[in-house]
Amino acid sequence: MSMSFNQYMKDSIQPMRDDLTSIGFKELLTPEEVEAVLPDSKGTTLVVVNSVCGCAAGQCRPGVAQALQNEILPDHLYTVFAGQEKEATAKAREYFAPYPPSSPSIALMKDGKLVHFIERHGVEDRSAAEIAAELKDVFNRLCQ
Repeated sequence: MSMSFNQYMKDSIQPMRDDLTSIGFKELLTPEEVEAVLPDSKGTTLVVVNSVCGCAAGQCRPGVAQALQNEILPDHLYTVFAGQEKEATAKAREYFAPYPPSSPSIALMKDGKLVHFIERHGVEDRSAAEIAAELKDVFNRLCQ
């Protein structure tokens, strides 16, 4: 039995997608989907740039999940997957200027404007608990 590379990758990364979609994130799969929600979202929007790397698995996704146990939360939760939906990810990153492309990364937007950003280097050398604590603090200050 032969499996295509694309199917193999889809099957391999599905659990990484599920880590976020199972806790309420909506995947943005095309540039059009990104464009339809990010610039005009009212309130607060958390966008996670997901990836297959170890720091996404060990720190970023678990940290985001822990942060969502907070009493105050963003109004909207979205995710794009770097290296998979490349065009959607590139479109989302346009809203994260002046930060360079980074994955994994976490953006908080308010009324369509970036107000907080955690780059890869702010993920890879920190624990999930430290990332969660930063996000909870940001939610408490900016999501009211």
